[in-house]
Parts: sequence; structure tokens; C-alpha cells
Amino acid sequence: MTALYDQIQESAAALKGRWNRTPKVGIILGTGLGGLAEEITADDKIPYDQIPHFLKSTVASHKGQLVVGTLEGQTVMAMEGRFHAYEGYSLQSITFPVRVMKAMGCEVLIVSNACGGLNPQYSKGDLMVIEDHINLMGDNPLIGPNDDRLGDRFPDMCYPYDRELIAKAMQIALEERIVCHKGVYSALKGPCLETRAEYRFLRTIGADVIGMSTIPEVIVGVHSKMRILGFSIITDMCLADALEPVSLPEIIATANTAEKKLRTIVKRVLASL
Repeated sequence: MTALYDQIQESAAALKGRWNRTPKVGIILGTGLGGLAEEITADDKIPYDQIPHFLKSTVASHKGQLVVGTLEGQTVMAMEGRFHAYEGYSLQSITFPVRVMKAMGCEVLIVSNACGGLNPQYSKGDLMVIEDHINLMGDNPLIGPNDDRLGDRFPDMCYPYDRELIAKAMQIALEERIVCHKGVYSALKGPCLETRAEYRFLRTIGADVIGMSTIPEVIVGVHSKMRILGFSIITDMCLADALEPVSLPEIIATANTAEKKLRTIVKRVLASL
């Protein structure tokens, strides 16, 4: 764990060498959700391979760069593209950027993802504010020796997502007349999509949507004592008795379209901080 702490400090020092501001908000943008990064008044756009100890994003729709600058009056650092367990990376490595965000000064973490809808009351293109999650990835980024400089050994997960930020996001959605649900996000490692039986199981245990990311970053965000706000865009419906094969181009197209609504909510949340 000493090595992890030293690597975090090395990455933060390298970023501070290029960018001498203290960010308040860290943002992680998922599949098809990079549009928000274009609205940041960027001081710099730093490819991941230029940041010590950052991984390389292998997903074609992820740009793989850190955008630092100002958005709605807040100093932010945004990941345009994240890392996934299905790329062969450990959860400790996947969540390393969250550690660096905290070391740089971030107090708030905003995460987003594209996901499949399990709740029959949802529709393709809807937004969901994440109220809680179910970790079915079979792993946890906190497994191993704990470094007390990074967080507590047993972080409480009673409210991993900040209730005040959830309420604020839902109120903004109402004011903007954006369809936005509040629900439970579940995650499996992927990369294959789930079977009809698995979709039935996930719905039975209380999941409203299913994805392949987000939960590891949130766990580390909680460990780091950050306030967390999470969003999902439902890009396809995963109803076991009406299931159809999905198309990745269609998923990305749906995410790109719905992202404009997500952008509106996130910008207003940032302006209110």
C-alpha cells in the first residue's frame, strides 16, 4: 500500500507540474458521454499515457484523456473515457484516477455510465440518478492491506451516493422537464451481455439497471470521503421476456442523444455547488 500511496503522489505531482490549480470536482464520463468535456473551458487536455501510472483505455468510443479546467464556475478534472475490468485490469488500477482526483483536492465525484434498463417503467434514452448499487463484479478495489492515509479499513456504505446531491439533481430534472428516474445500479464484469435468466435474477434482487463499470470508482470515492453523484443513461432495454440482440452503434447513438439532457443536469448541479 505504500507503493500505491507513492504512485498517487507521483501522478498528482506530474499533473500539478502541468496545471497549478486545485480542482473541486472530479468527473468520470462513460460510453458515449464525452460531450460534457467539450463544454469545459480547458486549461489542458492530457492523454492518459502522459500521466504516470494511468492505464490505457482500449474502448474505441473512449478518447482516453484527462480534461482539466473550468465548468460552471467550478474547477474540474474530467476523465474522457474510463477503464473497465473486462479490459483485463484490476479494480485497484481502474480506480487509481479517483485516488489522484482526491490527492489533487477534489471533494465531489460525478460518475456516469451507459447501461441496460431492467425496470419495465424505464425507456431507452431515459436518465437515472443512482440511489444505491449492487456489486456483482466478484471483486472489490479495497481488498488487501489498507493504507490509513487513503481511508478507513471498513468504509460505511449506508449512503454511498450523496442524498443532498441526489435531491438536487432530481429537482433540476423536474424543472427542466427531463425524464429522470431514481434507482439501483448493478454491475457485472462483462464483456458479454447478460442472459435472459440473468436479467430475471437481477430484476428479482432489486436492480433497476445493469452495467459493467462505476461501482469500483464509487467504492474508492467513498473510501476517500468524497461526495458522490451518479448518473446512468438507459441505452437499451433488458426485459427478459422481450429481449432482442443489441447493437453497439445503436447504444452509442442513444447515449450521445441522451447525453445532452445529462449535460443540462450536471451543469446546473455544478453551478449550485
